[in-house]
Amino acid sequence: MSSQATPTLRLMGIGASPGVAVGHAFILDRKRIRTPKLRLAEAEVEPERMRMKTAVDLSDRQLAELKEQITRTEGSDHALILEAHRLMLHDPMLVDAVNQLIVEDRINAEWAVRRVARKIKHLFDNIPDEYFRERRSDVDYVADRIIRNLMGQVVDEEVEVPAESIVVAHDLPPADASLMARSGRVAGFVTDLGGQTSHTAIVARARETPAVVGAGRASEQISPGDLVAMDGTRGIILVNPTEDQLQSFREEQRRHQEAEQLALATKDLEAVSTDGFRIRLNGNMEFLEEIPSLLAHGAEGIGLYRTEFMFLDRKTAPTEEEHYRAYRQVLEAMGGKPVTIRTLDLGGDKVPGKTKHEKEPNPAMGLRAIRYCLSNRELFRVQLRALLRASVHGNLRLMFPLICGVSELREARSELEACRTELGRAGVPVGKRFPVGIMVETPSAAMIADRLAQEADFFSVGTNDLIQYSLAIDRQNREVAYLYRPLHLSVLRMLETIVHAAKAANIPVSMCGEMAGDPLYTLVLLALGFDELSMTSGQIPAVKRFLRRVGRKDATELLREAMELTTAEEIERFMRTEMDRRFGDTPEPAPAHESSGDTPSGRTTG
Repeated sequence: MSSQATPTLRLMGIGASPGVAVGHAFILDRKRIRTPKLRLAEAEVEPERMRMKTAVDLSDRQLAELKEQITRTEGSDHALILEAHRLMLHDPMLVDAVNQLIVEDRINAEWAVRRVARKIKHLFDNIPDEYFRERRSDVDYVADRIIRNLMGQVVDEEVEVPAESIVVAHDLPPADASLMARSGRVAGFVTDLGGQTSHTAIVARARETPAVVGAGRASEQISPGDLVAMDGTRGIILVNPTEDQLQSFREEQRRHQEAEQLALATKDLEAVSTDGFRIRLNGNMEFLEEIPSLLAHGAEGIGLYRTEFMFLDRKTAPTEEEHYRAYRQVLEAMGGKPVTIRTLDLGGDKVPGKTKHEKEPNPAMGLRAIRYCLSNRELFRVQLRALLRASVHGNLRLMFPLICGVSELREARSELEACRTELGRAGVPVGKRFPVGIMVETPSAAMIADRLAQEADFFSVGTNDLIQYSLAIDRQNREVAYLYRPLHLSVLRMLETIVHAAKAANIPVSMCGEMAGDPLYTLVLLALGFDELSMTSGQIPAVKRFLRRVGRKDATELLREAMELTTAEEIERFMRTEMDRRFGDTPEPAPAHESSGDTPSGRTTG
């Protein structure tokens, strides 16, 4: 379709995988099928249960075949998602509940599956953890597969995607996303649903394919063949752009490709300011297959390895051996570069095999992260023992999340030492002592950073939660997301306090929140004196480029002037003006509700 055929439509979503793409829309119609609703006679109940069992068994065989296919070509990480779907197929919460509805309400299996799936999805609605909220879609994937098999419809139909297409869908099952990305014919993904931790986002980042998710009704508003220009960093989608807009996107695409080439050429160069201040640039990760991209873009280590994925869609918690194998793989793959592993950062409502707690009125501030681990010591010890065992295989750094006070840090370290002693007595090899640090992501931790610095080996600032807790806003809530301002004066003062406390105690201070990867804030973080910044692979080249073009002395002077201002808008305008004056190519930051979070993984960290 000509770019002049219809007026340009501008859509906004969540930038899930960085990069710019231009191509014609390929609409993937995976909309949910209409579920038949029938009442059964008594004699039909038992045959209906057998029909359900047959559909579940068939679904299981299909997923096993898909898993084998993806494992051969993509490795085991994405195949684990399909294994989780197989477990869900046989989960009593699903199967027993469906059979109960068939027997007691005398309804057909398709209707029963849909009703139970809807009920299970509601359980996810109030989970604060973004990663686990996204698992609602897994329930739909599994339910749709069962229903299609019940109705004798085609499942896993292979789709031939034209070269350089922008795939547009309501949502994408993980198998579809993985197989299409692998084909090399997809220029970008656009989905109505999803967030930074959706399967589409994870697969796209791993394959370095631009993606915009959570784009509302994009699959209804975009027609097959429409020319689409998309920015996977800022979450912008232009449908049938004008020639000027198209030229602008192609220029941005060219700059992105140049930046990628520069990343490969400069990946071994240090991120050092013109006056010699050195900052280490690390990567945030969750899956093993993200490591090649991080190393190719110049990551000097892993600043945040999220471990929550191991608890995805399971009936039981991971064993010590499963933990150990996962950590060993990452440590060995990094070849001696530092790997900072964050201990479990989940609430009790999402840990398999545990008694469900009464629904918390505000789970984001409830029993979660280090609090949950200290309330469930054996689950915590399983992870700590695995970490100690894995430490012989690389350069491990351990990090505790959501620390609010010194007593929590002391308790957590005490558990670590108890596990070290236990393993020593059993003759199990463990590595030498490694640094043990904390996430600084609560105002309380920021205010007593000087005390915490006496007992932590390093700080890592999780800005996402720190900003949300400090400004009392939920950035996932579109009504107040505009208030999410990293350059709010109170945030800058807290960061200044944290860094000063770390420097006074002579411990390293890093940042792994999304603020670390936005070039708009690079001068601020340089001026504050951060030793390390951790981000997604695609953000590393741009941040390195800015750092190598400015002196810390100038940055410090700019920050001093900025902090003389009062409002976040004034400070942001001042910093943008100064960066434009110096560099002339400062990228626009993503609006708060489109921001990526520091997780793809587990939740929006800190």
